[in-house]
Amino acid sequence: MSAPGLDAALAAGDLDELLRWVDRLCEARDWDALVHLGQRSRAAFAASGRQLWPIVSQVEYRLALEAPPAWAASVLVEGTGRFALGPLPEVAASTHTWAELAPHVVAGPAAGLTAHERVVRGEDLSAAEGVGLGVLEVPGHLSPWEPAYAVATYRADQAEFPAPPPPGLTALEPSRRAPVADIAVDDLEGCAALRALVERWVVESDGVVEVVAVRGPAEDAVASLAGGAGAVRGLEVAADAALAAMAWAGASGGAHGRRRGAAVGRFGAWWALAAVAGLLDEWPVPPERLAEAAAELRWLLWAPPSTPTGWSLHLAVEDPDDGLAWAIAATDPGPHLGRAI
Repeated sequence: MSAPGLDAALAAGDLDELLRWVDRLCEARDWDALVHLGQRSRAAFAASGRQLWPIVSQVEYRLALEAPPAWAASVLVEGTGRFALGPLPEVAASTHTWAELAPHVVAGPAAGLTAHERVVRGEDLSAAEGVGLGVLEVPGHLSPWEPAYAVATYRADQAEFPAPPPPGLTALEPSRRAPVADIAVDDLEGCAALRALVERWVVESDGVVEVVAVRGPAEDAVASLAGGAGAVRGLEVAADAALAAMAWAGASGGAHGRRRGAAVGRFGAWWALAAVAGLLDEWPVPPERLAEAAAELRWLLWAPPSTPTGWSLHLAVEDPDDGLAWAIAATDPGPHLGRAI
């Protein structure tokens, strides 16, 4: 594909004009020409060092989002979508079924993640062959005890990452006011699994996270993080609401980090649940076993005295049988809308 205006934009490295070309080709549904534009943009960098990676990523993103399955599947490989608004497996799964994509995908981690993204959106792939679900050790179908996970909405120039509906919180009082040092316990597995949910908030964005394990009820774990400064609010919730909150956090990159996707968020929530239930030695845990464990635990969503802005995860979980509880407080200031390229 060659056109005077396009050739000039490539020669000048004019990102604004090249983005307009991407829009024109998508509107015309000229997918072959769009692929060629991506190839020429990549070649321009190799030949002259022009920084056209945003165009390459935008081409790959629009193919995953809008193109017919064969073209969408062509970008579901490692190393694509580096600067896209979201991971391409999630982008493609938001607008294509697995049955549409499966005949065209190249087997590998990206294809497996795409299949898991379809599972999160309600598609049952437990009986499908050659899906590559082993990339994440969670089932290829949603269990009855799982929530309706929050999923991203992608558009040509922006993305939305809705959080689960906020619960109505009321005043929360600790059962006792013992010093944290007197009730804190070492539980590396539980704390690490909860912290891993928001790892990208900290590593790639401006987030902060605290996690604690204590001997006592969930309220005491919360109090040890809240520091007693003002009224803490909370609400005991069912396991599915807690799972939804953990999965949402695990899917995200926070305000500025690279999003991991709803499928990875679901895996992170299952892993955290197994960790606090003491079941990691049995991983991958059968869904029925994990459902029993989730129901036996006590879950709290809570909020600190000062209402956090941006991205936040405030959760506590208690194991009444063992007399242990964990709490996490994670925040990352910033908007919930994907930024335009």
